[in-house]
Amino acid sequence: MNTAADPRELGAFLKTRRAALAPDECGLPPAESRRRVAGLRREEVARIAAISVDYYTRLEQGRVAASASVLAVLARALRLDEDQETYLYRLAGKTDARPDRRRPAQRVRPALRRLLAQLPGAPAIILGRRLDVLAWNAAAVALYTDFAEIPGDRRNYVRLMFTDPVVRALHRDWRHDARDAVAALRMGGAADPDDPGLGRLVAELSAADPDFRTWWTERRVTTSSHGTKLYRHPVAGDLTLDCDTWNSPDGSGQRLMVLTAEPGSPSHEALRLLTAGVGTTAL
Repeated sequence: MNTAADPRELGAFLKTRRAALAPDECGLPPAESRRRVAGLRREEVARIAAISVDYYTRLEQGRVAASASVLAVLARALRLDEDQETYLYRLAGKTDARPDRRRPAQRVRPALRRLLAQLPGAPAIILGRRLDVLAWNAAAVALYTDFAEIPGDRRNYVRLMFTDPVVRALHRDWRHDARDAVAALRMGGAADPDDPGLGRLVAELSAADPDFRTWWTERRVTTSSHGTKLYRHPVAGDLTLDCDTWNSPDGSGQRLMVLTAEPGSPSHEALRLLTAGVGTTAL
């Protein structure tokens, strides 16, 4: 149950935290001239958080309510510690600064895992909320990376696209694929706009990558379930693969992504050699 919101105090708290931060603490270039006031400008906070300046201004003025996902973005943008984040949520009328902890764990159905194992020659991944990588087969490891070596709370398809140099270099048309991934992330986020985990992911990637920040604010969305991806693999060379995704019928929001090549094509032979002997393990 929510507590009583205090929008004026929330706005005052945001102003105080904004004034306490220097641009270089947030990955921003140093100011070219002396600032009239200490701390970050409103437009700088809005840029880091990937929200509009007008919306952030109204938050500081106590004229608009903030969702949990926006609060999560602001908590990260303003470098709040745990106590400050809890206080922020209470001022906004939220009882828990991390309501995603109350969300059920994303569990892959056994039938989906069996399906992964039965696709030995086709890289396949189960994607969950926020495009988290929940499960994969050995062929996906051969193509992408060893997902098991990535901590579970960092194992996210969009994060890997922007921050993992191996995954990033794999995409021959990275800008196209990454922009599509951002659009898919925004589309998926509409199903749970109060998800603070999404807010933290957006804040992290907005601060880390200007392309993500730009594409997120474009508000482009996509529900595309198929397309073509161009890869440049260090072992298999150039690959042209069809990418198809299917929604799980259990309403979990999980999706199965499978990559295949046109039979008889050079990519088909290269993929066959790449995945030969990888086994049928599904993780």
